[in-house]
Amino acid sequence: MRKSELVNQISEKTGIPKVDVLVTLETMIKSVKSALSTGENIYIRGFGSFIIKKRAAKIGRNIKKNVAVEIPEHFIPAFKPAKEFMLEIKSSKNIKESNEKEDDNED
Repeated sequence: MRKSELVNQISEKTGIPKVDVLVTLETMIKSVKSALSTGENIYIRGFGSFIIKKRAAKIGRNIKKNVAVEIPEHFIPAFKPAKEFMLEIKSSKNIKESNEKEDDNED
């Protein structure tokens, strides 16, 4: 599902104009990015948490030059789903593997 499909679905279910849904969704995304960039985690009960994870410094390798490269410690955004959300997905019977969808399209 793409953002436009999500906006259409929300608009149809709520009766709110698509423009208003899009503005709200964009504002939510900007707010999440802004909070994470300042180091603040976001917790949404029943859905999950947007958190910052710390990656330790390590030695990588430039394959083309065969040279060791030092990768400094850094932070990355991550999403941790809530327990209820995970249980709902696990118990869902409507989920197909993404590989199965691709295989069906190739035939």
